[in-house]
Amino acid sequence: MSETAKVRTFGEAEARARLQRDLPRWTCAAGAIRRRYETHGWKGTLMAVNAIGHLCEAAWHHPDLSVAFNSVEVSLSTHDADGITEKDFELARKIEDVVTWQPGKEAGALDGTPADPRHAYIKYE
Repeated sequence: MSETAKVRTFGEAEARARLQRDLPRWTCAAGAIRRRYETHGWKGTLMAVNAIGHLCEAAWHHPDLSVAFNSVEVSLSTHDADGITEKDFELARKIEDVVTWQPGKEAGALDGTPADPRHAYIKYE
């Protein structure tokens, strides 16, 4: 697609319907899709922010982040399209898959973090 081609944007009602279907923990407000991830403290917040940052930089699509001691909120919109685009949904899906991944819940050799709360960092839902 050429740089001058118009990128399709999604209205908030359409974005909400898609989120409800595909990413139910994400919301839509003020022209962006959003998700807040709760952590067990600063260490978990930093790990989540770094994972999100890696995905966004690799995709060359940059979010607005709000970072607190025990949470990070991701806000995605396509700035040069002035709205929500397919890029935002695809990146949200990738962020969701990575940040909420729980290896101990899958069959395989990876056990996940110990049950001891001292090792917990993401508050899984």
